[in-house]
Amino acid sequence: MAASPTLRPVSCSLANLSSPSPNIRCQGRGRRVSDSEGEEQLAPSSPPFLRPPARITSAFNPFVKHCVKLRISSSYRRSCGSALVVGLAPILEICRFLKLKHEDYSLVDCLLLVDGAEAPEGFPSSSPVVNVSPSVMRKVSGIQSVDSTEAIALMKLPRSFLNLEENDEINQHCFPLLHRLLVLDGIQDPGNLGTLLRSAMAFKWDGAFLLPSCCDPFNEKALRASRGASFQLPLVSGSWSHLIALKSKHDMKLLAGHPESTVNGSNATRSLSHELVELLAGKPLCLVLGSEGKGLSKQTVQTCELVSIPMAGGFESLNVSVAGGIFLFMLQPETHRHCVQNH
Repeated sequence: MAASPTLRPVSCSLANLSSPSPNIRCQGRGRRVSDSEGEEQLAPSSPPFLRPPARITSAFNPFVKHCVKLRISSSYRRSCGSALVVGLAPILEICRFLKLKHEDYSLVDCLLLVDGAEAPEGFPSSSPVVNVSPSVMRKVSGIQSVDSTEAIALMKLPRSFLNLEENDEINQHCFPLLHRLLVLDGIQDPGNLGTLLRSAMAFKWDGAFLLPSCCDPFNEKALRASRGASFQLPLVSGSWSHLIALKSKHDMKLLAGHPESTVNGSNATRSLSHELVELLAGKPLCLVLGSEGKGLSKQTVQTCELVSIPMAGGFESLNVSVAGGIFLFMLQPETHRHCVQNH
């Protein structure tokens, strides 16, 4: 029987918020974790943290330091199992999604609002609200204009996100349904990654698989671009061996978006066309997209059937989020495509 994949530790804590210099600790097994944003640190363990204060006026408050570290450090987010969502629109979108799926609001740890602001309609009344001064809001958000930052939420990483170690095995918990899977191959720009996740969500793809060297989907810029899709779309971070296991388990076809002009003779590309879309309509498939700088990895080029977007005017390629949007729309699940056409 396949072993359950390992979900990274949850619940980060401040040992004592009232202490002048508290120890910020996270549940875990004391393992060292690498940070895609330039850090490596030991993830210690601790009991659940005390509730945040009702009001914060100092940018040096330990809870503020905890929030800032969640925003800037990938390893700290993973070890704490929490992320910072900046902006009222993505916060409310995530809350609407949770309500639509009949899930509780336990993902929401607390909401930070500037002094004088009230909790917005649609935000769960069970979650604590922390009023903060404008200077604290600027510090936590990293945005100098308070007017553009209505709210900030501390949220637990969703149960739909799995970070697989090399020895973990794929099982049915990774993706509840799997007919269309977006695979990102070394996408390091958080804006592109977030936009692709949002497009996948919009066109009813079943999830996204992040191969090594992708940026953190809970990076502040990725969250801003995804507008909350990182909390809604099932996400798995893993290796090629995990992806091959998924392909075999679900009998999926592997396609990769590739600029036709850069193909190396042996792997001919097919043009994205309505005929190809109809041919693939009933087949489970993975769509692999690579970064603009390095393109697709060697293993992707060797393993996948390459597909290009026909273009006029001698252009070699499109921005990956633009090209990805076209692929995701054209190859979206047949039922959703017909639903859109009927409207």
